[in-house]
Amino acid sequence: MSEVRVRFAPSPTGFVHIGSLRTALYNYLFAKKSGGKYILRVEDTDQSRFVEGAIENMLQAMEWAGIKNDEGVMLDKDGKVSQIGENGPYIQSERLDIYKEYIQKLLDEGKAYYCFCTKERLDKVRDEQKEKGETPRYDGHCRNLSKEEVQAKLESGEPYVIRLKLPENYVIKFTDAVRGETEFNTNDLDDQVLIKTDGFPTYHFAVVVDDHLMNITHVIRGEEWVSSTPKHVYLYEAFGWEAPVFVHLPNILNSEKKKLSKRQGDVAVEDFRKKGYLPEGLVNYVALVGWSPEENQEIFSMKELEESFSIERVSKSGGVFDTEKLNWINAHYMKEADDELLSKLAMPYMIEEGFIKESEQDEKFDFLKKMVAILKEKISYVKEITDHVSIFFGEDVKLENDDCREFLELEHIPTLHQALIEKLEQTEDLNAENGQAVLKSIQKEYKIKGKNLYMGSRIMLTGQMHGPDLPLVMEVLGKEICIKRLQFVGENLLKK
Repeated sequence: MSEVRVRFAPSPTGFVHIGSLRTALYNYLFAKKSGGKYILRVEDTDQSRFVEGAIENMLQAMEWAGIKNDEGVMLDKDGKVSQIGENGPYIQSERLDIYKEYIQKLLDEGKAYYCFCTKERLDKVRDEQKEKGETPRYDGHCRNLSKEEVQAKLESGEPYVIRLKLPENYVIKFTDAVRGETEFNTNDLDDQVLIKTDGFPTYHFAVVVDDHLMNITHVIRGEEWVSSTPKHVYLYEAFGWEAPVFVHLPNILNSEKKKLSKRQGDVAVEDFRKKGYLPEGLVNYVALVGWSPEENQEIFSMKELEESFSIERVSKSGGVFDTEKLNWINAHYMKEADDELLSKLAMPYMIEEGFIKESEQDEKFDFLKKMVAILKEKISYVKEITDHVSIFFGEDVKLENDDCREFLELEHIPTLHQALIEKLEQTEDLNAENGQAVLKSIQKEYKIKGKNLYMGSRIMLTGQMHGPDLPLVMEVLGKEICIKRLQFVGENLLKK
């Protein structure tokens, strides 16, 4: 068999949808597993939808996710869009001369035709078809114009499109690697437009020409393209080319089992990146939405995904995007992540929420790093850290609930309060080890132990009954703040 060659071919229309990330990922994994090549091509034939900077954004998102293409459109070391490979150009708007050559071939062989119908006429035809309960489609009005009629209209400058001339009552069959044998009758299909009035090809024409010329062996894409595939298959037949293997992936659904849409919240890679999800976590989770590994494994490195992925285990039905499951997987990577990296990622959120001033981010970095080391066990993504850091800021203690207040009324609390102040004052350098020693010596001298010791100390130092390991919290707060907080508690929260 020839070398496996797959492609991801997004349109530069804005954000990268999570479904597009998965399509790119499955193409990439299939290429890696097969020892083949993964190509990235930009489909920008619909110029009306082109968004400035969208190609760069898309390439940055792919780079962030670790999905690197072997050929096609890439970012160079300066972050500029470049193209690498022998089958370019890889941006469709730069391939117009190629499409002209191939559309002419179809026109010459009578497999395509000029259509001069106005938008008004087409709308009228469709409305009439709808009224009769028919499927709206082109009625073939221009299919049989003579060469002379066509020439006269072209010479007079009438706007036109070029349509595919489908044979009547012809069955188009293809095998989908996920859905199996599929067939359509041309009587149910439209003579689709191949070249638009602006001279640009439609997606349907360009995709077939490009995939053939770029030697694509497998087309792995979303299931929304299933209904267009017979037209693509027929175009391969019309040109006398061998069609690739088609693989249509199930949609990613929301919790209501409807297609994931921007109206329901986060659906773009950028949305998750902005919240501080790690690329390893998002990619690991997205791989599992629509594909099930042979083993009951859920945590996969990219290398493991490359070794385990197979088209045979891609589901026919849509996979539900479960944020809780994503958070569970991402939390695993948070725990494993380097504290330095997480601190760099966390700093902008700390500044945004006003915990750290922009001007003091360098001097507070080690302080943040200590917090991150303690809190990363509790959080699912980096932005969440701001929900847990308030205990490390300020000299006052705010009790989180009435249970804390009641606990401070227990009879051993004044003794514990005084002992903590004394022991801390005698401690030169308050680190976690010394903090633990302070608590142990109070337990030994005053026979205060267990919950009475640890929960009592935690409430007086943080205002909370539960939280990270107390000696670690004491180290982050430092000796001075711990003493000031205990003094505040003595003056404001303990019974006189």
